[in-house]
Amino acid sequence: MDDKKSQKKQTEDYKNKYLRALADYQNLEKRTQLEKERITQRAAEQIIQELLETLDTVENVQKHHPSDQGIKLAVGNFHAVLANHGVVKIDVLHKKFDPIEMECIEVVESDKDDAVTEEVRPGYKLGDKVIRVARVKVGKKFTKVTS
Repeated sequence: MDDKKSQKKQTEDYKNKYLRALADYQNLEKRTQLEKERITQRAAEQIIQELLETLDTVENVQKHHPSDQGIKLAVGNFHAVLANHGVVKIDVLHKKFDPIEMECIEVVESDKDDAVTEEVRPGYKLGDKVIRVARVKVGKKFTKVTS
């Protein structure tokens, strides 16, 4: 009788150890997969940030040659590729200044406080994550001092 109880207890112990080992292995697989996804995401962000610098250059050329259809096509293709990969431009003009999405490079006189008056360099998001903040000029009401 004791032999059966002992075997049953030993079997139960092995079963519990197996289940714990299986759970540990499954957790390891999940952590490994998440880490791979994070690495892939970070690599994509770095490449996109470098492409955004190139896009800035091409857009600056377009400002100086607005009638050049080749440049217009290149800029359009850039934006289409970025959009296909979930990259969207942050809409900032006339919005309230948001330090998470924007970097204020100058405060200018305006009729509205804390509203973006000019976008100097566009910002972009990849999904919900800001991958490059927009550089903006922000309006501030100035009161005239009378003597």
